[in-house]
Amino acid sequence: MKEQLIEKIKNKTLKMGVCGLGYVGLPLAVDKAKHGFSTIGFDVQKEKVDMVNSGQNYIGDVVDSDLKELVESGMLKATTDFSFIKDVDFVAICVPTPLDAHQQPDISYVRSSTEAVSKYLRKGMMVVLESTTYPGTTEELLKPILEKGSGLKCGEDFYLGFSPERVDPGNKTYKTSNTPKVVGAVGDDAAEVISMVYSAILDGDVHTVSSPAVAEMEKILENTYRNINIGLVNEMAILCNRMGINVWEVIDAAKTKPYGFQAFYPGPGLGGHCIPLDPYYLSWKAREYGFHTSMIESSMMVNDRMPEYVVERSGRILNRDKKALNGAKVLVLGVAYKQDIDDYRESPAIRVIEEFNKVGTNIDYYDPFVSKYKENGVYHESIKSIDADIIKKYDLVVITTAHTTVDYKMVVDTGVPVFDCKNVTKGIKSGNLELL
Repeated sequence: MKEQLIEKIKNKTLKMGVCGLGYVGLPLAVDKAKHGFSTIGFDVQKEKVDMVNSGQNYIGDVVDSDLKELVESGMLKATTDFSFIKDVDFVAICVPTPLDAHQQPDISYVRSSTEAVSKYLRKGMMVVLESTTYPGTTEELLKPILEKGSGLKCGEDFYLGFSPERVDPGNKTYKTSNTPKVVGAVGDDAAEVISMVYSAILDGDVHTVSSPAVAEMEKILENTYRNINIGLVNEMAILCNRMGINVWEVIDAAKTKPYGFQAFYPGPGLGGHCIPLDPYYLSWKAREYGFHTSMIESSMMVNDRMPEYVVERSGRILNRDKKALNGAKVLVLGVAYKQDIDDYRESPAIRVIEEFNKVGTNIDYYDPFVSKYKENGVYHESIKSIDADIIKKYDLVVITTAHTTVDYKMVVDTGVPVFDCKNVTKGIKSGNLELL
């Protein structure tokens, strides 16, 4: 089996599949097809499938012309019919792994996708989970489902592995294609051929580890590392504010040290598809072993509280003008979770808006990248544009995303109080400007 797959990889007759055509799956499918492998994308959302098949791109990190050319050449197609999995040799599962209402891992998408794959799994196939999850998922969840649903034996009839996605939406330097890949698989043969697949379709290095659990934990470590350090600097920001010290100046000074320090920056909270979620996966799994992740959970508490802190600070700013949060008109600038992208998953700005609403503040938002967002089944729309006259209608402006397309000097020059949570107004001098 291994030799046949290696030959297919070398001569590019290996047929590829990707389950889930979102921020992770579509760029991966495009890269597979660009490197000469016929690729099928699977998704339960017909709208996404139809857009792919018509060459319409909806992911910022995919080049429009690449998608259109690959679809027109027949190298890439999409379907909602999972029976076509039987036609591929390699399938990557790239589906969401959110938290449920109780902050517990929701692996329902992974489970349902794996069950769909198991129905059509055949001998000689490779299955790889890319969705971020808790250590043990591949072998404890996927392996039994695949074996039961197909009647095949892992390691003998098919290969199974885990390779964590490393997608940073909006990153101009590192894309799916040139970011190093980590691979962990069940058995040495599986690790060898799965690593060969990624080496054939990506330009970055492939680092093979001893098991899926190591690869799963590695991904959790990456994002927990960032969560903890952001929690540290957020706590420093709160303390610095009480002490009358500019935390941004402190960080700029600290990062002049050429060793032993990496700069992290405070903000209104954490957003995106990984950093706010992964520590919860780890702390949940740790409890199975009677272990309490105290440092990790402390950082999570600090970061989770930041939206409330932003509203508290906003209340103090309004009080200086003898205004209350209740009834004040506040404009939030930016709901995307990071600069210059349209992704608002887990955005702290949305939490900030919710906290303002709780105290009766009249909230509008402006985001040139997110014209509307859906939260709790309700759509919220951005105001169409901003200028000095529009800004002057508000009692306070809160900057929650550092989009480069916004004229922040114009905003500050209106004289309306501005609370900058991202230090995007650095260099602008004004008495009505306050930093986080």
